[in-house]
Amino acid sequence: MAQVLEFKLPDLGEGLTEAEIVRWLVEVGDVVAIDQPVVEVETAKAMVEVPCPYGGVVTARFGEEGTELPVGAPLLTVAVGAAEGSSGSAPSPSSSLPSSPSSGSGTESSGGSGNVLVGYGTGAPAARRRRIRPDRLDRAVAEAPVSVAPVVAAPVAEVLVAEALVHEGPVPVVSPLVRRLARQHDIDLRRLAGSGPDGLILRADVDRAIRTVEETAAATAQVQAPAAAVVAAPNGVAAASDAERIPLRGVRGAVADKLSRSRTEIPDATCWVDADATELMAVRAAMNAATGPSAGPKVSVLALLARICTAALARFPELNATVDTAAREIVRLPGVHLGFAAQTERGLVVPVVRDAHTRNAESIGAEIARLTELARTGKLSPAQLTGGTFTLNNYGVFGVDGSTPIINHPEAAMLGVGRIMPKPWVHRGELAVRQVVQLSLTFDHRVCDGGTAGGFLRYVADCVEQPAVLLRTL
Repeated sequence: MAQVLEFKLPDLGEGLTEAEIVRWLVEVGDVVAIDQPVVEVETAKAMVEVPCPYGGVVTARFGEEGTELPVGAPLLTVAVGAAEGSSGSAPSPSSSLPSSPSSGSGTESSGGSGNVLVGYGTGAPAARRRRIRPDRLDRAVAEAPVSVAPVVAAPVAEVLVAEALVHEGPVPVVSPLVRRLARQHDIDLRRLAGSGPDGLILRADVDRAIRTVEETAAATAQVQAPAAAVVAAPNGVAAASDAERIPLRGVRGAVADKLSRSRTEIPDATCWVDADATELMAVRAAMNAATGPSAGPKVSVLALLARICTAALARFPELNATVDTAAREIVRLPGVHLGFAAQTERGLVVPVVRDAHTRNAESIGAEIARLTELARTGKLSPAQLTGGTFTLNNYGVFGVDGSTPIINHPEAAMLGVGRIMPKPWVHRGELAVRQVVQLSLTFDHRVCDGGTAGGFLRYVADCVEQPAVLLRTL
């Protein structure tokens, strides 16, 4: 006899309490293997593929794409031990199953994963999806003691379909394109009568339903035709009734919360200085022009600045710290985990180079390049976005000279770097055109005073102007 198990959104680690469904990787009726990724979600820190600890037939999904779910909310249900005639992934009816399937993690058994679903997956390779015939799905669900409520999709306009469901069992849809099209336009496929063989729902049926909804909405709008009124928003701010509202969630919401907390808790101050980066640029050019087996990969300006930061933090450890507000203590940290700001399509993220104090410029540059590529593709894990002790922000890539960065809470300081550009500069007593950069340091005034912050920034500037100064610490 089949058993229907409920798989809930697992604890994704790093203190995350909710996630947004970005993309379902399986449909109702699919056969899934143990530890096969079934849904892609976006947390406040990263995109995560969530694997299912059960193998069997997907009988229900909870939540449409774009829905935000709390940890512990149902994700899907799987009928285990009833897919007779299917090969490979589903366990047999006699398989032993976790006694409490309510959480996403369980003890090892032949019916469950045995892997703790904390973090960003169990690491098992994804299996190919297979479909079973609707009659087998009907039999699996009928035999199973289902104890969870089925998913109810959003209702469609009354002019579109009758109130009663046309399909109470599996929806006769073959094409994933048809399912996706219906999902994008909030069309409930269970309420559509298909025009294909044996009631199969075709794309033409969905297109017809979409047109009906759009025509009804247009007719309603034409009758009412209200002028755009100005209404009072909940916070008292006046806004047009047709103003666009963008939810603060996912990465953008996490950034908003962190920056607000930083401004609320940290008494920050900023100091800045202009530095002649001509010699630094010349040293970088010489490094990258070297040939031979010992030449190594190209070194970026950001990598050199990162190496300068680690040397400066060794001299001024007060800035590699955090503040324990509850204990009223300054906590100086033993290692430098250097974060760097990276702008992506999903928003601003800060990947972290672990143990940067133990790396040279070449190693730091290689790690920055690796993490930047992961950030661009949305594949950074939560662990790669947390734990930083100091942040380097190169806003010069946006073509600006200066800024007053907001500290990345709970760190104590952030170094900002503007664009490097030719400017008139007094060099050796004469006016010359030199490559000049503005450096700014925002620091937590609780961990140190202006003298320490000024000493740190001056050391960084000296290394930029005379890279040989850095040799003393190598």
